[in-house]
Amino acid sequence: MNYHSAVLLKESIDGLDIKPNGVYVDVTFGGGGHSKEILSRLDDDGKLFAFDQDEDALKNTIDDKRFILIHENFRHIKRFLRFYGVKKVDGILADLGVSSHQFDIAERGFSTRFDANLDMRMNQNEKKSAFDIINYYEEKQLADVLYNYGELRSARSIATKIIEARQEEKIKTSFQLKKIVKPFLPKAKEHKILAQIYQAVRIEVNEELEVLKNFLVQTVDLLEEGGKLSVISYHSLEDRLVKRWMQKGMFKGEPEKDFYGNISVPFKKDGKLIVPNAAEIKQNNRARSAKLRVAYRL
Repeated sequence: MNYHSAVLLKESIDGLDIKPNGVYVDVTFGGGGHSKEILSRLDDDGKLFAFDQDEDALKNTIDDKRFILIHENFRHIKRFLRFYGVKKVDGILADLGVSSHQFDIAERGFSTRFDANLDMRMNQNEKKSAFDIINYYEEKQLADVLYNYGELRSARSIATKIIEARQEEKIKTSFQLKKIVKPFLPKAKEHKILAQIYQAVRIEVNEELEVLKNFLVQTVDLLEEGGKLSVISYHSLEDRLVKRWMQKGMFKGEPEKDFYGNISVPFKKDGKLIVPNAAEIKQNNRARSAKLRVAYRL
């Protein structure tokens, strides 16, 4: 399989409404599929910046004078664009989630298919890995991770089981973990629940929801008036944050109303929610849970 098959490629780039001489940012470069499509719509005066914290993604860099790949987490988008003298951009694309490459390389520890060390770090230079969470988090802390990020009803019981098992020996591999949580994996839902456990731990390792919130807040200052924000999410926790931010400009609560009952929000949604069609899902099964939302800066 290729490094990563870009999901909702045409739809997400169409959503940016590319100006040929504009400045754009792809905050999740990966295999470069979305970036290449953006570049194909820019003229010689256009510019594209891309972010990726995974060293493996740097091998996919594009040799193009209009393109700059920044090896950083996109939570620092404003700071690193400022380094290049960029204060405003015309559009930002985010394809959230894990790349096919990360799932398919066993030693990265993202997939339930392989017996690999518990890792799940998107940035391989970070110290905290899945091993640390599984082996050193206190019971309540671990249960909260499983419940809040995996939406698992049996989070507390699973956490208790993991704590008991690690007192016998350190839990080092994915198959060890799978064996420990097996009592909570009914045959009909085994893959689903295991995926939820992995999702929860992965989100905690990479601080994914905090990163997403940090990023979305910065888009307000970065985008020109009328500038477009195109975001693909893969699970309800991400999608909820993106939807709320585009609708209300905040992650909880309600925006204040003025004397006349009007609210001031930074974005207006552009079009309806877009999901992959059957043909794309057949070609790339990992696209099945993708949701694309687009908004423009007011």
